[in-house]
Amino acid sequence: MKWDWIGENAGTIENLLGQHLCLAFLPVAIGLAIALPVGMLAVRHPRLYPSILMTGGILYSVPSLALFIVLPSILGTRILDPINIIVALTFYAMALLIRSVVDGLRSVPDHVTQAASAIGYRRYRQLLQVELPIALPVIASGVRVVTVSTISLVSVGALIGTGGLGELFTQGFQLGFLTPIVVGGVLSVAITLLADGLLLFVQRILTPWARAGSVR
Repeated sequence: MKWDWIGENAGTIENLLGQHLCLAFLPVAIGLAIALPVGMLAVRHPRLYPSILMTGGILYSVPSLALFIVLPSILGTRILDPINIIVALTFYAMALLIRSVVDGLRSVPDHVTQAASAIGYRRYRQLLQVELPIALPVIASGVRVVTVSTISLVSVGALIGTGGLGELFTQGFQLGFLTPIVVGGVLSVAITLLADGLLLFVQRILTPWARAGSVR
């Protein structure tokens, strides 16, 4: 380990860290925004769910590196454009999160939805104020899993020249130099743990009833 290398390249490391965070969290946010309405649609129309699930499974089965390389020809972008990684990882995030949304909404007891209807809740109000809050722990667990996997997948993008902290790995392997590999690995693990801890904290804040139930 050459500790002075870290100080000399602090600016580059900071830029790669910022790029890594952007490439990881944008796909999760976009994927969740798409998965919520699609998952709700699948719950309302169960016949659609097998097709939606199969489509998501096919998307998730495509190797990430292959998708990074193919997308530029589909989107008309340059191969080094970060949008390719964002779109690819959004597909993966969406494919996993749709299942979490469906499982969460299906976990809402029938008597709860019947009671909401009986007291005059309209369909969308019932969904937003009753079903989604109850489904939130399941959905949040899915978001945590997807966030952790997406943070790790971003590094694969370094093989095509745009991968955040993954570029430290490729630099270290190409030069036979351990320090950037260790720095990239430590930072990747650190942001994964911090992101998971932050999401768990937010989940507990948004679902105090779940925490109270576990205490009992």
